Amino acid sequence: MTARRIDGKAAAAELHERVAGAVRNFTQAAGRAPGLATVLVGEDPASAVYIRSKNKATAAAGMVSFHHQLPETTSEAELLALVDELNRDERVDGILVQLPLPSDIDDKTVIAAIDPAKDVDGFHAENAGKLATGLEALVPCTPLGCLHLLRAELGSLAGLDAVVIGRSNIVGKPMAMLLLGENATVTIAHSRTRDLPEVVGRADIVVAAVGRAEMVRGDWIKPGAIVIDVGINRIPTEDGKGRLVGDVAYDEASEVAAAITPVPGGVGPMTIAMLMRSTLVAAHRRAGIADPEGL
Repeated sequence: MTARRIDGKAAAAELHERVAGAVRNFTQAAGRAPGLATVLVGEDPASAVYIRSKNKATAAAGMVSFHHQLPETTSEAELLALVDELNRDERVDGILVQLPLPSDIDDKTVIAAIDPAKDVDGFHAENAGKLATGLEALVPCTPLGCLHLLRAELGSLAGLDAVVIGRSNIVGKPMAMLLLGENATVTIAHSRTRDLPEVVGRADIVVAAVGRAEMVRGDWIKPGAIVIDVGINRIPTEDGKGRLVGDVAYDEASEVAAAITPVPGGVGPMTIAMLMRSTLVAAHRRAGIADPEGL
């Protein structure tokens, strides 16, 4: 048995196209395009790449991009002042402050300062609380992308056993809430879970988001399970360039699973596509327009 490769690039491209169409409809109805503000503090190379990708996608979708590049020496007070300015800017529907921030700036304080209605990352406590209690919320983009792939693969998730490996506020916890919302039976596992291979082996759906290269082995996977690998880890190679791998041993798991996301090319592209979707949804809600259909 060889697992189907879940093509995140193709799914993301399709979603980008649908978002662009919905942006045109919104712009006609509201008299303006949705706006996304991105904030990057410092010169972290990986963060700079992410931000460029997000700004490029914003422009391709027909949205307006407001990028703020701040020096490494920016103080917490200065960053909070910018967030306050963006909160009050009527052109801005979504605010994304790229993490991680410099060590002298508290991530939680900055996230808490973002207007929940513009929190397109879905990290604000108000949005997290609404998601946990089943209310309308802006949802973290990576788990929302995972859910999109799972729905496309399985249709209904009702009654299926799902294991989420990882308990972060960014992926693990919101992923579990989304799966519960789909009526799956959900276990949140982590590095201290007893008999982790046995726990994973019961699951129809495995979402690995623990940040450890190839930790989940093929013999952990239940035959026919769907595996969503959120991890992205660089392991050394002889040429010194390194190689990107996920949290799941892909080749091993492919021999057992029914379908699996590759790394790269799986969940990653969906994260940016979902950011575009969330910005559009935030714009609709701020304008008092019903959420776009079919996204």
